[in-house]
Amino acid sequence: MIRTILSIAGKPGLYRLVNQGRNMLIVESLATGKRTPAYARDKVMSLGDIAMYTTEEDIPLADVFELVKAKTEGQPVDTKAIGGDAELREYFGTILTNFDRERVHDSDIRKLFQWYNTLLAAGITEFKAPEAEEAAEEDKAE
Repeated sequence: MIRTILSIAGKPGLYRLVNQGRNMLIVESLATGKRTPAYARDKVMSLGDIAMYTTEEDIPLADVFELVKAKTEGQPVDTKAIGGDAELREYFGTILTNFDRERVHDSDIRKLFQWYNTLLAAGITEFKAPEAEEAAEEDKAE
């Protein structure tokens, strides 16, 4: 599910991939529903390709979103109520205990929570595709 959700550098918010055109993607804003083109020169990242640094292996963003969902019981995260940067890091440490405190910046944590809230507002509550979970379980079994 999260593979079709995109972040585009220089444009606020998240976008859903609608279609591919010649040298461009047609994307739809999750916030407004407005469709716009994203060209080859734009830096486009799928949320499915992003991972969070930890002290062991990097964890895919979908897994981190699932951990946030479990911690907040599916509710949005109010970063202003949490407090400053130190409190935000401490709170994130309760969600992902082994995140790399050297390489994960405060802005990364804020962006993670902002994206999580945007996805919830758009009605996206399942972050992992069922077939991806099945493939991961098969890999562990082997």
